[in-house]
Amino acid sequence: MGLSEEEIRAVYVGAPPRLSGRVVLVEYDPAWPGLYEREAARIRGALGAAVAGLAHVGSTSVPGLAAKPIVDVVLTVADSADEASYVPALEAAGYVLRIREPGWLEHRMFKGPDTDVNLHVFTAGEPEVARMVAFRDRLRASEADRVLYERTKRELAGRDWAYVQQYAEEKAGVVADILGRA
Repeated sequence: MGLSEEEIRAVYVGAPPRLSGRVVLVEYDPAWPGLYEREAARIRGALGAAVAGLAHVGSTSVPGLAAKPIVDVVLTVADSADEASYVPALEAAGYVLRIREPGWLEHRMFKGPDTDVNLHVFTAGEPEVARMVAFRDRLRASEADRVLYERTKRELAGRDWAYVQQYAEEKAGVVADILGRA
């Protein structure tokens, strides 16, 4: 059932941020798509042709859905394990590498320079990216699934968590159910 504290610590570059409390959800902010566009321009400016794909995902990408006020961006590059091909340019643009998961799809995650952004990096063609986009698209298209997901998030946000990753893992069942309808 989810990652242990040791497993969470193992994938973080530096110490993982402790939540030690409740997840804060806010009502949908119509400024979020603009924040994504600004970050997308910054990423494209830093990486140029190395950007294979870029998308706004996560709850901030779904109009009307309450969310943690963190803009999730998914970036695909030729090979996410080849950090030398993109990490220095992203760091020069102000992004900070926070998660390295060679054991899970070679996923990398950066925090944004001046906006609360989670920049997820995968290798182009990785099915997880299509899954993230399909989930976003399903929530945009289905009010019933959007309501179900928000209700689940609010229930889980009311609990105390040591790490936000634990909250995310608890949503896996409802995410799988919704994806089954996508």
